[in-house]
Amino acid sequence: MDNGDLEDGGGDLAFHGKAGRKYSPVGAHDRAVLEMSTINHGSSSSDSKSSVRKIEVVTPGNLDSDGREGSNPESGGANGLYREHKLELFGFDSLVSILGLKSMTGEQIPAVSSPRDGEDVSITSGQPKPSDVKMGTMMGVFVPCLQSILGIIYYIRFSWIVGMGGIGESLLLVSLCGLCTLLTGISLSAIATNGAMKGGGPYYLIGRALGPEVGVSIGLCFFLGNAVAGALYVLGAVETFLKALPSAGIFSETTTKVNGTLSEPIQSISSHDLQIYGIVVTIILCFIVFGGVKMINRVAPAFLIPVLFSIFCIFIGVFLAKKDDPAPGVTGLSLESFKDNWSSDYQNTNSAGIPDAEGSVQWNFHALVGLFFPAVTGIMAGSNRSASLKDTQRSIPIGTLAATLTTTGLYLVSVLLFGAVATRDKLLTDRLLTATIAWPFPAIIHIGIILSTLGAALQSLTGAPRLLAAISNDDILPVLNYFKVAEGSEPYMATLFTAFICMGCVIIGNLDLITPTVTMFFLLCYSGVNLSCFLLDLLDAPSWRPRWKFHHWSLSLLGASLCIVIMFLISWSFTVVSLALASLIYYYVSIKGKAGDWGDGFKSAYFQLALRSLRSLGASQVHPKNWYPIPLVFCRPWGKLPENVPCHPKLADFANCMKKKGRGMSIFINILDGDYHERAEDAKAACKQLDTYINYKNCEGVAEIVVAPNMTEGFRGVVQTMGLGNLKPNIVVMRYPEIWRRENLQEIPARFVGIINDCIVANKAVVIVKGLDEWPNEYQRQYGTIDLYWIVRDGGLMLLLSQLLLTKESFESCKIQVFCIAEEDSDAEGLKADVKKFLYDLRMQAEVIVITIKSWDVQPEGGSQPDESMEAFTAAQQRVADYLAEIKATAKKEGTPLMADGKPVIVNEQQVEKFLFTTLKLNSTILRYSRMAAVVLVSLPPPPISHPAYCYMEYMDLLVDNLPRLLMVRGYRRDVVTLFT
Repeated sequence: MDNGDLEDGGGDLAFHGKAGRKYSPVGAHDRAVLEMSTINHGSSSSDSKSSVRKIEVVTPGNLDSDGREGSNPESGGANGLYREHKLELFGFDSLVSILGLKSMTGEQIPAVSSPRDGEDVSITSGQPKPSDVKMGTMMGVFVPCLQSILGIIYYIRFSWIVGMGGIGESLLLVSLCGLCTLLTGISLSAIATNGAMKGGGPYYLIGRALGPEVGVSIGLCFFLGNAVAGALYVLGAVETFLKALPSAGIFSETTTKVNGTLSEPIQSISSHDLQIYGIVVTIILCFIVFGGVKMINRVAPAFLIPVLFSIFCIFIGVFLAKKDDPAPGVTGLSLESFKDNWSSDYQNTNSAGIPDAEGSVQWNFHALVGLFFPAVTGIMAGSNRSASLKDTQRSIPIGTLAATLTTTGLYLVSVLLFGAVATRDKLLTDRLLTATIAWPFPAIIHIGIILSTLGAALQSLTGAPRLLAAISNDDILPVLNYFKVAEGSEPYMATLFTAFICMGCVIIGNLDLITPTVTMFFLLCYSGVNLSCFLLDLLDAPSWRPRWKFHHWSLSLLGASLCIVIMFLISWSFTVVSLALASLIYYYVSIKGKAGDWGDGFKSAYFQLALRSLRSLGASQVHPKNWYPIPLVFCRPWGKLPENVPCHPKLADFANCMKKKGRGMSIFINILDGDYHERAEDAKAACKQLDTYINYKNCEGVAEIVVAPNMTEGFRGVVQTMGLGNLKPNIVVMRYPEIWRRENLQEIPARFVGIINDCIVANKAVVIVKGLDEWPNEYQRQYGTIDLYWIVRDGGLMLLLSQLLLTKESFESCKIQVFCIAEEDSDAEGLKADVKKFLYDLRMQAEVIVITIKSWDVQPEGGSQPDESMEAFTAAQQRVADYLAEIKATAKKEGTPLMADGKPVIVNEQQVEKFLFTTLKLNSTILRYSRMAAVVLVSLPPPPISHPAYCYMEYMDLLVDNLPRLLMVRGYRRDVVTLFT
């Protein structure tokens, strides 16, 4: 048999685990075996060239009685699969563990499967397909960041900023903006080195740190910022072109005034020329973008050469400049010019930025921040290329921070040189001073500016659609489904949408009006990155282990605060608009977006806050003022709901009625009978179904499914262990088993009594709902009264429940009546006065009614009981007598003590009849006074000790007979209301 063939393991070799999962022998053609076969330790180079290493698969039939390999010479020897079979204890899934590591990174790994018996599978596997060329730190991060940061602002606005703000304030301006981006770069480095990154850049980082709502809202704003930045770069290129070639202008030029005096004509570009040329350039760039990202990546590095060369020419020209050479107003490097330009000289300008005393644009330091800040943006260019980097966790921090420090240092040096090389008038009137002083001629600067800005615009029009596509592919907002793209495909629809936004901004045609908008969106994104790192650093979850160690939550907080401060410094109106836009997107995502759990920092914050709150509550009893009901809702105690119905539809409505304004938590519990190992998957499916039901009913609660040998044992374990500290459930809520006699469910009485006794022992309150089918939902308004039959002291639980019912729209129109049951020989008036005073101190408005009733009277008063009540009483007497006779006969026959439900009991027939008559009297009283009540609350009597469970069920049936909607309440050994503030 050839090694490459698959040995027939036979159908008998397959075996089944406890959970029913089938395991089959692993064949030589299994993908897992082929994956592992590529690991060749110490093999020669010639061996590694083979298409597929042939491996003999040892089946159980090849093993001898000791479990070792047989003497088959083709078994692979000592280096064969006998080594792998040592892992048979862990199951055959251990063979695909190498694929499991890939799945942790989020890659989609196809399921591993073996060929079917008798199926001929041909495998053509060669050397692994070489992946795309990965970029390092220099070309992958540093160069893109440098190219994005060094843009139009430096060439055509920086010298003007120095002239307007002076050298001193310009240094402060550059330092402030550089510090903002440096701190953001540090935060970005920490987040980017905390795990593998997917597409989406800062959106992916912020969304996974602050949640999908924040991620989408800031991501969409960042997308708008990139789209608008594309228009900014296009306008910069067009303005430079028209400045260098005035004859290309279609519309006429204008003359301006300087400080109110007529001067020589100053060239001014018409806004119509900017609009026309800008739209044409945008359309051309869109056609290039449609060509694909590969073409863009090949062309993009070439744009950096003109930028670097033009900067070199500018610095050479600064050092070679002399007085009035190469143009009037140029002084060369002069200490006098440095002193004259040190202070600021803010003036009014026209829309083109030319000083004019009657100009409509006023400038100050705040406005200069908004104008200059786009010159330091672009630090996200490296993170946007994370999929193309060899080592993201090394390249992104080093490349991003190196580019930030390099450009900030360049700007600081340029402030000093520009301030010393020309007069203030020259700085303010010559918008292209960099081209004027450049060596050897200005055309180099013009070409460099045009190419660099067009390259930056191309990057913006390339990155923005991919950002929008990444947001769409996360499937959070259905409205963005139009922009979804398959992996590796071009986002054509997103590109068209981006081009539409870009052309709209180009039509505005004013560079100074666009830059504040770009600034706000970028600052919003930077603040999101800083807040993400701040939250993750402050929480310090076990998963927070970034490789970049130079970070601290205080630096991230400072960076976020600095971003917000700069936003308000630039323009409070633009800040309010941008924050309002982000808030609207956040609100829209939270309502319309699909829920997703990305393991964000807010979930970690909630978790740590819950832990701290739980520890602060301690283990001692909560003060009555701080007592909240935490109901444990028993969904299917009697097991008579359809299998696809996880809970009675009205139980969640009733659980909501036990909360004030929705505050509080409910625990919905269901118990599955059986073995845990066999029904674990069933429990998971049932828990998911129950959780869906809770969310559908808008009930704040959690779902829990417990597998136990039987219902009684399961509930006993739940009531002891459910919850933590003072967040354990304190009220058990369940439906009254009205069906037990009709369905002849003989096990119900023992189960019902056992649950109540377990609650009493565990010190839990009990609320049993009779008539749950008739319980109103939130839209069914009730009228009448809420009647309380207060018989025993329950810590005020019944009174509190009635007040909670009044807070719901269904019962807000009802009045409360409190019926106090007293003996005939008690002081009824005194009791009524005491109860009124008690209710007044509790701030509860209710009418008090005292009813006297005999607790024991075998013979009913003549004609005082309704006929139907007496019929029910007589039928109950007969059933109890028959039951007692049956268990007595059984005990006599077997020669054992009187037994019921597997336990010895003591039956006092006189006491049984007394209890029956007491419940009859109470039922008759309730029917007499509360037949039309919206809901009736009555104290739940505890099961008598040593009485059969069947007798107790007869008591309860007689108590609830003919009452449509009844709550039986039993408190526990503590007060839930207080008289004091």
